[in-house]
Amino acid sequence: VQLQASGGGMVQTGGSVGLSCSASGLTFRPYHLAWFRQAPGQERELIAAINRSGGTPYYTEFVKGRFTISRDNAKNTLYLQMNGLKPEDTAVYYCAASQNVNWRMAVGYKWWGQGTQVTVSS
Repeated sequence: VQLQASGGGMVQTGGSVGLSCSASGLTFRPYHLAWFRQAPGQERELIAAINRSGGTPYYTEFVKGRFTISRDNAKNTLYLQMNGLKPEDTAVYYCAASQNVNWRMAVGYKWWGQGTQVTVSS
């Protein structure tokens, strides 16, 4: 099983970046999916999640209103559209999959992508 995140890069404050996550050896449909991020010197944190049904997503307060998580099961792809980026959004972003009922929580995400760097300059 391998998840592959892509789309990171460098952007100026206020800019936008779109991330994608695809998988090999794992079909997304029955899984809850999420994006995490880890800034230098900090722990990895859950920032957005979407359940297997594609219902109302979960966002942390730090990204709500600026980031949008979505999934396309037909393409086996997870997305994160990030708008209004701030320097504090600089981090390595990871996609992850879970079958745990507590999909809004970090616990239970067992399958991970390798991460993609997003750097926001001021």
